[in-house]
Amino acid sequence: MSELHESRRTAPPSRTQAKVLIPDEYPMVSLLGSRDELLRVIEGAFRADIHVRGNEITVTGSPDESGAVVRLFEELVEVLRSGGELTPDAVERSIAMLRMTSDRPAEVLSLDILSSRGRTIRPKTVNQKRYVDAIDQHTIVFGIGPAGTGKTYLAMAKAVRALQEKRVNRIILTRPAVEAGERLGFLPGTLYEKIDPYLRPLYDALHDMVDPDSIPKLMAAGTIEVAPLAYMRGRTLNDAFIILDEAQN
Repeated sequence: MSELHESRRTAPPSRTQAKVLIPDEYPMVSLLGSRDELLRVIEGAFRADIHVRGNEITVTGSPDESGAVVRLFEELVEVLRSGGELTPDAVERSIAMLRMTSDRPAEVLSLDILSSRGRTIRPKTVNQKRYVDAIDQHTIVFGIGPAGTGKTYLAMAKAVRALQEKRVNRIILTRPAVEAGERLGFLPGTLYEKIDPYLRPLYDALHDMVDPDSIPKLMAAGTIEVAPLAYMRGRTLNDAFIILDEAQN
C-alpha cells in the first residue's frame, strides 16, 4: 500500500492546454503591460506556462491552474471593456479575488463610484465594493477597518455622487475633535480655525472630488457643512448625506 501511495505522489501531474483569444479592439500592451510587466505578475502567481502569439494566449499546466489563468484573462478583458485601466496592483488584486472569493474581479474593479476632475473612483477590493453597496442599500452603515482602507474616502465619493444626482440636498461631515497633547484653546484664531486641523482629513478627501474653487461657495450656501461632533447634538438633518469620521472616539 505504501508503494502505491509513493508511486501516485511521484507521478507527474496531468497537464492541459487552453487558449484565450483576445478581441482585436484591445491592444495586447493594455492587457500584458508595458514590457510585459503585467504578464510577469501573472506568470509569477501561477504554475503554468503562458505563451503569447499575436492576440492568442496559450496556457499549459494542471487543469486547475490553466483554468484559473483563463478565467483571469477573461476578467481582465472585461475590466478593459468597462474602461478600466490595468496596473500590476489591479492584476494582483484580481488574482487574490479569484483564489479567495466567489466575486468576479471585473464586477469589483469596473464599478464606477464617482467620475470627477478627469478620473474615476472605483473600489479596489471585494470588501470596498461591499462597503459601497451597503451604503446604497442601507440608511446607516458602520465601516470598520484599519487606517488607509478607504472608509472615509469612499464614503465621501458616495456623498458627492448622491449630491450630484440630487438624491440629497446637502453633505454634512463631522468628526470628534480629539486632542493629541495640545488643547483647542491654545490654538490661534476663531472656533472654526481652531477645529480646522481636526477636520483636515475630510477636507483632503473633498478636495480630491470637488473643484476646490467651488467648495467655499458650497460651504457658504450650507450645501456642504463641516462641523465637530460636539455641535451635532439636537440637529435636524433632513435630506442629508452624513459622514461621521473616527466614530470610535
